[in-house]
Parts: sequence; C-alpha cells; structure tokens
Amino acid sequence: MPHNVPANREQTPNPDLGDFDYGAPAELFQTVNKKFATKRYRRFDTAAEAVRFAIEEIPAPALYGACLQVDEARFGVHEIGLLYEGAAFPLERGRRVTP
Repeated sequence: MPHNVPANREQTPNPDLGDFDYGAPAELFQTVNKKFATKRYRRFDTAAEAVRFAIEEIPAPALYGACLQVDEARFGVHEIGLLYEGAAFPLERGRRVTP
C-alpha cells in the first residue's frame, strides 16, 4: 500500500486507473468529522494537483473518507494513493506528511 494512505476496505478499486486523466479538473472531498458528517471541499484545476495535495498535505488519519471526483468518476483513498504512486503521475513528488 502506498505511503501515507490509510487502509480503507470499504471502497472497491476502480479498474480504469490506467486511463486516468491527470489533466482534468477535479474536486476533493474530505470528511472532517464523521459524527456530524462535516465535509471539506476543494476544487483543483487538475486531478494531478488534487492527488498530490491529498497525499502530501493531508495527514493519513484525516484522509479516511476522502473522495476525489474527476468528471463523473469517484476515487477513494486507496485509489488516490495508487494514482500518486503510479508511473503516469505527471508532477514531481515532494515530501509526504507524517501522521
């Protein structure tokens, strides 16, 4: 499993990760408080920026329940980690946050 990505067995991996468009606009939804279902929302010009932000800026425990939406497709925490670690990731990888 990629570094800084919590295990989330509730989400099924998306089989279309190979055709992922890192250049498409994306939205990142982050659960802030599960008890009250509070969500944090952020829009990115590119999915690559959203993926990098999720992995490098959000501590692993805060990623639980996060969802990346690109067009009509949704990607969970595990998939976000796979996209970041994938060979096709177009941005320079930086330092990841520690839990």
